[in-house]
Amino acid sequence: MTPATSITRVHESARPQSGTVTAPLPPGRAVAGPAIETHGLTKRYGARTAVDGLDVEVPRGVIAGFVGPNGAGKTTTLRMLLGLIRPTAGAGWVLGVPLTSSAGYLGQVGALIESPAFYPGLSGQCNLAVQATLAGIDPARIPAVLQRVGLDGRGSDLYKTYSLGMKQRLGIAAALLGEPSLLILDEPANGLDPAGIREMRDLLRSLNADGGTVFVSSHQLGEVQQVCDWLVVIDQGRLVFQGPTGQLMAGRGDVLVTGCQPAADLPRLGAILARRGLACTRTGDRLYADLAGIADIDEMVAEISQTASAEKLTLIELTVTKANLEDRYLNLIPGGPLS
Repeated sequence: MTPATSITRVHESARPQSGTVTAPLPPGRAVAGPAIETHGLTKRYGARTAVDGLDVEVPRGVIAGFVGPNGAGKTTTLRMLLGLIRPTAGAGWVLGVPLTSSAGYLGQVGALIESPAFYPGLSGQCNLAVQATLAGIDPARIPAVLQRVGLDGRGSDLYKTYSLGMKQRLGIAAALLGEPSLLILDEPANGLDPAGIREMRDLLRSLNADGGTVFVSSHQLGEVQQVCDWLVVIDQGRLVFQGPTGQLMAGRGDVLVTGCQPAADLPRLGAILARRGLACTRTGDRLYADLAGIADIDEMVAEISQTASAEKLTLIELTVTKANLEDRYLNLIPGGPLS
């Protein structure tokens, strides 16, 4: 019985609930260069431009975060990279192979785009067996990928009994079947509880440690900041920022907050900060100083504490408010809702 015949004989109620099951093609030979590169990549739907002249470069060997507001064009971009839709204009390369020759790289790419689609009447293990058969992958890999995503004890359970988080895990397991060198994920932490999100973070890091490149679209900026060492930010289909996460986080935003008792001594405290080149503003009984350009913040804070003590000032607060990725993001795209 051929794989196609076996699929057509699955009962109608067991057909995939949503999405499209796409089997990777046999591996091609990729040349050196970035894992993902686009020049002027554009996708229009009639009068609407979903992706507008996008120039992106994602180095190999990084975990790259792909973020932007609702409708920014992230999923459309991912679908073009995977050959699911054709660009209207521009060019792109995945693992050094042009988008126009997607058969040359899809065998080296694993992906989970939008909701995973599996047969609800089959077990997780059987669903992966169908995926492996379609892709020409040895099903002997199934136990290893189930273990890697934390489903080794649930592989024999029917897919329809899985929670949303377990369905996400199974989708990632399917993406890992072919041992991809590039993993593209759209909201991989969707439906996961805090423990599951931490496990997903560890999974992405382990895949990267094995030499793989991960390109992950997510609206959970806290997770992106923790796990991603490269960022691509888009808005209205256009590139807003790309580069190392540290480069974006190195801008303005860290603030020193100080206070003393009695509050009448605040001018003396302000003088200490001014001698170190910090411009202060006062709000209530606190002084705020921007720490932009300070190379060693910890050393600066220690010096202020020692000087205040030497000058008989009683500090009641000496803290640094760290800017996070959400702050940086909102500076780039004010008020932009995430997706």
